[in-house]
Amino acid sequence: MRKFVIAALALAAGGAFAQSQMKPGLWEITQQTKTASGQMEQHMAQMQQQMANMPPEQRKMVEQMMAQRGMKMGTAGGNGMTMKICMTKEMIERNQMPQQQRGDCKTTLQPSVGNTKKMSFTCTNPPSSGEGEYTLTSADSYHMKMVVNTQVQGKPETMNMEGSGKWLGADCGDIKPIRPPAAK
Repeated sequence: MRKFVIAALALAAGGAFAQSQMKPGLWEITQQTKTASGQMEQHMAQMQQQMANMPPEQRKMVEQMMAQRGMKMGTAGGNGMTMKICMTKEMIERNQMPQQQRGDCKTTLQPSVGNTKKMSFTCTNPPSSGEGEYTLTSADSYHMKMVVNTQVQGKPETMNMEGSGKWLGADCGDIKPIRPPAAK
């Protein structure tokens, strides 16, 4: 479940990055997710409780490992995540979407209407599909909404995601650009 959430977060972030007006550099993506079953929210609450119960040294180590991957959990009201993503000028010019998931995903971008772009996607691993809408509020911020249909433990699940992105600066520091999976 956690891998899917991370992959969905990266995919969701990517839709907004497909707009060439955005600034290259370090972006912070904050997203809240609500599921029809509530199962993911329960899982996130359990992970947060486990983190809270860790000895301080162990919690710090886990938080540092997550930070090295550009992630921080537990923001946005308990069922959200924050992730930092580095986007190069070349990635933005190519409309390249950052993806962490393995497997094949096909994304369809519709022409922009004003500052809003709609997209849809289908993935094979994990099997999922969805559609979303991204509104660029400026060259350094956007808002998004997305509906994702997937399976969790063999059962259909619908996730409603809302989020935002903000540009932190031109220097990505030690966060490396996410590379798309190698072509087969």
